[in-house]
Amino acid sequence: MLFIVFIIFLVVQRMAELYISKRNERWLLSQGAIEYGREHYPYIVALHSLFIVSLIVEYYLSGGQPMSYIFLLLFILLLTFKYWVLSSLGLYWNTKIYRIPGVVAIKRGPYKLFKHPNYVDVVLEIAIIPLVFHLYYTALIFSVLNAIMLSVRIRVENKVWAD
Repeated sequence: MLFIVFIIFLVVQRMAELYISKRNERWLLSQGAIEYGREHYPYIVALHSLFIVSLIVEYYLSGGQPMSYIFLLLFILLLTFKYWVLSSLGLYWNTKIYRIPGVVAIKRGPYKLFKHPNYVDVVLEIAIIPLVFHLYYTALIFSVLNAIMLSVRIRVENKVWAD
């Protein structure tokens, strides 16, 4: 039962992020933003969708694992960090890469501390979320796949903001 509640929460949370992203996308486009990295975006969507599927499949194939409250606490802390990241970017936050010509990169909140705090959060979520229910295969496989995907994504984003 706890697993089902956790997965529902995770899906609702991800859908809320997509809603915010879509709302912000409309604003960014109204400001003349240009989208970059469009060719790799479907792979990101597929990766994150298959991540949820993998959580469910591994959980049921493993016979249902008990919840790790330590990893649940780490996940909650990550959500707090994610909120800080999203609120620091405000309307500029998006799941896609957009840049309004002439606008400089945000340098507040965690962005004062390091370059890609949103991706730090994503890396940690992909590793920690499966560990809430001891789903080691999903944690390992999707951490590797996510690292490959982020190597492409961060390269594109760095180029966009270097120009």
